Amino acid sequence: MAEQKPQADVIRLTLPNQTEYLGVARLTVSGIANRMGFSYEEIEDIKLAVGEACTNAVIHAYKGKEEVGFIHIECQVFPDRLCIEVSDQGIGFASELIPEQLTPIFAGRDLDDLDEGGLGLYLIHTLMDEVVIRSEAGVAVSMTKYVRRDGVAGDDWTNSETEV
Repeated sequence: MAEQKPQADVIRLTLPNQTEYLGVARLTVSGIANRMGFSYEEIEDIKLAVGEACTNAVIHAYKGKEEVGFIHIECQVFPDRLCIEVSDQGIGFASELIPEQLTPIFAGRDLDDLDEGGLGLYLIHTLMDEVVIRSEAGVAVSMTKYVRRDGVAGDDWTNSETEV
């Protein structure tokens, strides 16, 4: 008998490639991650990574084209992980990422001067457990965050309380 692969629930969202809709993407993944049992901090990390990927698409994907284009977000919900892919059909980038694209901040730039999207791919790699970037017809950023069951997030705060 062949082993079955775990089935995922799939949620797909297509948004206009406009900054006004980035909050919808963050809110959607936040709700999914909350339902899965991620901690508050992990949900914030996921929202930030998705926000960065979407911001990169808004800024870079359809540069120079008249049509607005779309950002596609697909969330695959597995029992042990959340896989999120943010993709567009815009302008891709070179097939090999240069090291500077994965560094946090260029020398001389103050952290307060960075807008969302300013930390880019480095931040996405830092916040998520696995990241795969493809650039064929557009760009697809696949991000995975694993649910940590060994240290249940809800139990940590009860151990740190002091008796009055």
